Amino acid sequence: MEALDPLVLARLQFAANITFHILFPTITIALCWALLFFRWRWVATRNVAWLGAYRLWTKVFALSFAMGVVSGITMSFQFGTNWPGFMERVGNIAGPLLGYEVLTAFFLEATFLGVMLFGHGKVSERVHLFATLMVALGTTASAFWILALNSWMQTPAGFYVENGQYHVVSWLAVIFNPSFPYRFSHVLLASGLTAAFLIAGLSAWQILRRHDTPATAVALRTALIAGAILIPIQIFVGDLHGLNTLAHQPQKIAAIEGVWETERGAPLLLFALPDETTRSNHFEVGVPKAASLILKHDPEDEIRGLNEFEGRHPPVAPLFWGFRIMVGVGLLMLATSWAGVWALRRRAPHALPRGLLWGLVGMTFSGWVATVAGWYVTEIGRQPYLVFGELLTRDLVGPAPAASIAVSLTAYLVTYLVLIVAYVSVLFYLASKPADTQGARA
Repeated sequence: MEALDPLVLARLQFAANITFHILFPTITIALCWALLFFRWRWVATRNVAWLGAYRLWTKVFALSFAMGVVSGITMSFQFGTNWPGFMERVGNIAGPLLGYEVLTAFFLEATFLGVMLFGHGKVSERVHLFATLMVALGTTASAFWILALNSWMQTPAGFYVENGQYHVVSWLAVIFNPSFPYRFSHVLLASGLTAAFLIAGLSAWQILRRHDTPATAVALRTALIAGAILIPIQIFVGDLHGLNTLAHQPQKIAAIEGVWETERGAPLLLFALPDETTRSNHFEVGVPKAASLILKHDPEDEIRGLNEFEGRHPPVAPLFWGFRIMVGVGLLMLATSWAGVWALRRRAPHALPRGLLWGLVGMTFSGWVATVAGWYVTEIGRQPYLVFGELLTRDLVGPAPAASIAVSLTAYLVTYLVLIVAYVSVLFYLASKPADTQGARA
């Protein structure tokens, strides 16, 4: 144990915790808006299919919300145990932003969540619809404050440093820092796609297993249309996000593209094996000048290489492959959702081709894969800094011994493995139960 590096272990532990935690907000942020839509359609049409969809997916939301809250608690502990230097230096900025999340998001959600989950039939339809809206706004507000802090760590602004501590000059500059609009939009769209493919995948599984109801049809149709609309928007926003990253974190882009030497007309590498020892790529397969065209909108423009940054750049392979996994899954989402919408033009949801239905089942958790890959690109791409350009990660790690971090890391990994298996099992169990629309009021 003593041979292990506490810095590496602390980073692995935080990565394990954030990887597990992010799975659930990625679902709940957008799923609550889907619930609002289901609820509104029920109120507007009195078609019990919409009520059935609402009741099933409310159960999924409640389970996911609980998992997200519990897993988020362990995140806050690590700021004190593994990364005390972070809060000591930037607590004047990070503390209020995290506090705003609690005040505006958790209080808003906690106030109305009980009404949303247990109030149907006990309060009026308008009050219940309003409660669902408030919970949806609360989940989005939570994402707003967390993304404001994370974006500030990527592109810090609106601060000054005194005696080693960071203080706010302008909260507007801190919150609406240069990368925030792109990062916030990108995450909200990712959540929408995650929820859409989760709904579509479980609905397709219901049809294949003959557990489908009228609620299945409306949920599947809604999810496929939402996915088909959101994925082109996500591709466009992702491009804008990439251009913003190029302006503020060029070394991250260089690592994503596998560009070692500054060059004009840089190729877009479809495949390569980056080698940090030789500072080169092996087995390159690329499209000539395409990287310069995409990033600079000029096939002959210059892309700065990693060798210009004198070792202050992130590890290359995780970013190179993480980005391609994210993009690859996004293209699969595009093809699958558009194929589904096209098939729905001529067939009812329960009559879709079995191959397409099984494809949707296979894509049930595709949003998780793309989100985690993209999150790794974002967070690993900030290295070696914890606050980009300001604070090195190695300078902020706590004094906890490697042995204790290794033990807690192992415990976390085992617990998370058990929980994720249980969570997925419960989702499919819920999908196997017919939607309960008894007690619906005409």
